[in-house]
Amino acid sequence: MTAELKSSLAASLQAAAAQAGLVLVSTAQGADFHGRPTAVFELGLPGSQAAGRSLRLELSAAFDFSKPHLLPEMTAHLAAAAKRLRNPRPDCYVTLGGLPVAFGQFEWPFHRSTSGADTYIVHGEIHLADGGAHNLHAKVAASVTLTFAEIVPAMEQPYAETFIYNAVRKTVDMGQLEFLKSGNRQPVPVTTRYWSRWQKKFIFTETNDQERLRYLLSKVYWLSGVLGAGEPVWIADPRDAQYLNTTEADLLRMAGDEAGAGLMKLDSDFAAATPALMAKADEYRAALEAALEFTKPKFNEAMRAGQANM
Repeated sequence: MTAELKSSLAASLQAAAAQAGLVLVSTAQGADFHGRPTAVFELGLPGSQAAGRSLRLELSAAFDFSKPHLLPEMTAHLAAAAKRLRNPRPDCYVTLGGLPVAFGQFEWPFHRSTSGADTYIVHGEIHLADGGAHNLHAKVAASVTLTFAEIVPAMEQPYAETFIYNAVRKTVDMGQLEFLKSGNRQPVPVTTRYWSRWQKKFIFTETNDQERLRYLLSKVYWLSGVLGAGEPVWIADPRDAQYLNTTEADLLRMAGDEAGAGLMKLDSDFAAATPALMAKADEYRAALEAALEFTKPKFNEAMRAGQANM
């Protein structure tokens, strides 16, 4: 990566970050899966808002996002990141089943499959984030088909992170990712089944109000109450809205109902856990154990004992 190219990309990103309310903390040179140069940026909130939280953004060294069809989505990605950085754990999300998970070690940008398959791959990890020290995690290899890649404006982190994270959560929901203390990478297929060409949007899960409300309460319990020491979390996150197939406004509406019931303390579009919500600890721990159990492979014990007809 030439100094001029690096400087140009950094200047473009600094301008886009400033528009989103972020500051550029540092710039470094990295390398992608095949050793090609990348630009690694650390972004944060200004001044006292930073609280030690930052966003890592890695782009191909030659990537130019200032084009009209790329800039709006980059700006939206950074604006959402600025809100998410106000969460006590910006890396953490919950699944519909009630598992709090932390995303990390994602190796952007995508690389082409080395096995001969016509797919783009990104590697990463998710860790069970329930406050324990068990190190249960899953290494993942999210694969995007070439057909699916045609939908994406660019095969770069800001344009793919949301749907990759949601595909990972969906795969956990289906019991197809197991949390282990060690293990090989597990596949997360990302195909056009997640894209509605009629509605021009991603659809991962059809949910109703009851399921969305249960999700919000679980999110606030884990991310605010358990992991955040009572700090508020962003309720109107578009990443969650996509995952649940709803809107940010709808999530905020439902949070308002629960604030009225005393389970959340709502301030604008952020919510904190109340003592009434934290009193439901047994309920959320039971949901977590059930969701973890669901991800474990099941064996036909009769067949393993030789009692089944073959």
